[in-house]
Amino acid sequence: MEFTEYTVEKIRDAFGIVQGERYEFVFEFEVDEEDELYTPQGLLLRVIYSVNGEVKKIVKHEIIERATQKVLEFDLEDDELEETEAFCAAHYNEGEES
Repeated sequence: MEFTEYTVEKIRDAFGIVQGERYEFVFEFEVDEEDELYTPQGLLLRVIYSVNGEVKKIVKHEIIERATQKVLEFDLEDDELEETEAFCAAHYNEGEES
């Protein structure tokens, strides 16, 4: 899995229900043609990342077929999830600017 582009946006909690901050990442990514996830239309990974003091983590993620916006019934492997979480930890502050 290789990220080709991404966006990050801070999610506003108008009602103050959620403790901490939430950020939505949307990654465009590519997989090898041999991978069961492969689709010529391309893939997106949507991640909700939580920052609550020192506790930072992915609370939700979904893989989406780009052309149809259909959520696919696949999950990230542990190493991919760790890589994604590290990326989010390094870049969530960019969401403050949007």
